Amino acid sequence: MRAGIWPPLRSMVAPVSALPHLSAQPEAPRAFLGVTRSVLGRPWRERYADPAAQAYAATMVQAHGLPELLARVLAGRGVRPDGSEAYLRPRLRDLMPDPACLVDMGPATERLARAVRRGESVAVFGDYDVDGAASAALLAGYLRRLGVPTRIHIPDRITEGYGPNAAAIAALAGEGATLLVCVDCGTSGHGPLAEAARLGLDVIVLDHHGAPELLPPVCALVNPNRLDDLSGLGHLCAAGVVFLTLVALARTLRAEGYFGSHPEPPLTDALDLVALATVADVVPLTGLNRAFVVQGLTVMRARGRHGLAALLDAAALDGPPEAWHLGYLLGPRINAGGRIGDAGLGARLLTTDDPAEAARIAVELDRLNRERQAIEAQAVAEAEAEMDHALALDPDRPVLVAGSAEWHPGIVGLIAARLKERFGRPAFAFALRPDGSATGSGRSIAGADLGHAVRAAVEAGLATKGGGHAMAAGVTLAGPDLTRFAAFLAADLAEAVAEARAVEALLLDGTVSAGGATAETVRLIQRAGPFGQGAPEPVFALPRHRIVDAGLVGHGHVRARLRSRDGQAVGAISFRSAQGPLGQAILAGIGSEFHVAGTLACDRWRGAERAQVRICDLSPAT
Repeated sequence: MRAGIWPPLRSMVAPVSALPHLSAQPEAPRAFLGVTRSVLGRPWRERYADPAAQAYAATMVQAHGLPELLARVLAGRGVRPDGSEAYLRPRLRDLMPDPACLVDMGPATERLARAVRRGESVAVFGDYDVDGAASAALLAGYLRRLGVPTRIHIPDRITEGYGPNAAAIAALAGEGATLLVCVDCGTSGHGPLAEAARLGLDVIVLDHHGAPELLPPVCALVNPNRLDDLSGLGHLCAAGVVFLTLVALARTLRAEGYFGSHPEPPLTDALDLVALATVADVVPLTGLNRAFVVQGLTVMRARGRHGLAALLDAAALDGPPEAWHLGYLLGPRINAGGRIGDAGLGARLLTTDDPAEAARIAVELDRLNRERQAIEAQAVAEAEAEMDHALALDPDRPVLVAGSAEWHPGIVGLIAARLKERFGRPAFAFALRPDGSATGSGRSIAGADLGHAVRAAVEAGLATKGGGHAMAAGVTLAGPDLTRFAAFLAADLAEAVAEARAVEALLLDGTVSAGGATAETVRLIQRAGPFGQGAPEPVFALPRHRIVDAGLVGHGHVRARLRSRDGQAVGAISFRSAQGPLGQAILAGIGSEFHVAGTLACDRWRGAERAQVRICDLSPAT
């Protein structure tokens, strides 16, 4: 381990035989580096304070030969010594469940197999986000390779809204479809799916959103989050559910001898789509999802899918794709089509076999994403100003609700995400429509189930349509008055938000100096990845580092250079913070010493690689 990583493990080493007897109660949390209130108003705590985790890490060093830093990162994420090897090298074949454990998987695959055998016309109805586009491309791509005529329909966010609608279903039936498969939507689509049945369409739903007790009338509804599903796979995104369905379909066709006369498409080639959706939909990167992302990135790096290769080029990615690129570079560009452009662009990009078409679509999505960024910046500034005023009047309000007739419906989710980041509590943003309705999207904090609250609001008659999951939800209100909806959310979530915010702290995995923040250190940390929801990226503190330079860069980012007391320096950046307290503190702090908290990443420029600190908080070093 390089110098500069603290604290060492050697004084903590415990024999493996001692681990089962660990039962000591953890001490009351102490402030890390004495920081009880940072620039962002948070106490700092050591993620690694649990004696059991310390002993696990020590055993990984002693018995498994892992570097100290890597062992600390693994133990801080709940990895036990006997599971460290499997965690570092997750294999899909070891983690894949039997797809039959999902309720309705049997009827779903039997109906799909019948469509394959008969060459039926299949319509795939997706959502307009990354998970919806990837799920639709995954299913349609596999069926097309089996020779099944398949059409994808992605609804327009503004004119059609989320989920299946009667007009689109009627059009698909009129074009000859006999089977409708809804992916990443449909669990709550009672009316439209009843209309599909009336038109003679069989319907399959492959979804992962929270489910009501009463389900729509369909042939099969595969959703690990339906109330009667005991599979334990509720952490999957829709593309993960679709992938398991295709595994089951392939098994069914194989058992029937179908592949004796037809080539069997390799499913592993589609793992790039599952990885993209898993990261972009912010589902937990644990268990099967980790294997999806690790192996999907390997597929993506081979650049076999023209659409993703073109999008990587449009994003000017320098180097092989990593997990965070899926969420911050690829995902926003695919989403841009559904937010402010043609909602079907993402699915077409991910299914095309024409490199020229892929390049054209990728360039258009990149253009739309830049346009979206400009629209978003203005709207976020307005929303933050509105919430600053609201919190000045009521600092303890548990949920933030903002709305404007000037906001584009496609960016309200992004506005809500920025409000949640800035103010540390669940937030909803609404676009007030010309017809008098309001379309909103919300983002939550850990511990406050936003999807459940929205479904309760629908059941209470306060919203005409809505749903989602714990961390994100969407809703439609009949009128522009947001007051009753905001009051309902506040009452429903007040206790959960209070509990979550009471324990809110920045958890740190240790300290590192500027000299120890190297590309080698970054590569070591990345062995424990991919990081994301449920597997947080390691955060380190750089104690008593002086800000020797700082300035603005890009769209609201703040760059800086940090120097330790031994003269070593490292570059740093704080994203989207220029107008907030963190960015302002960095810019005003040139020449002063701070305890700096951040993640470590490699910055690649013209083939050169160097470590960079991505600042997420800081505190004056007193």
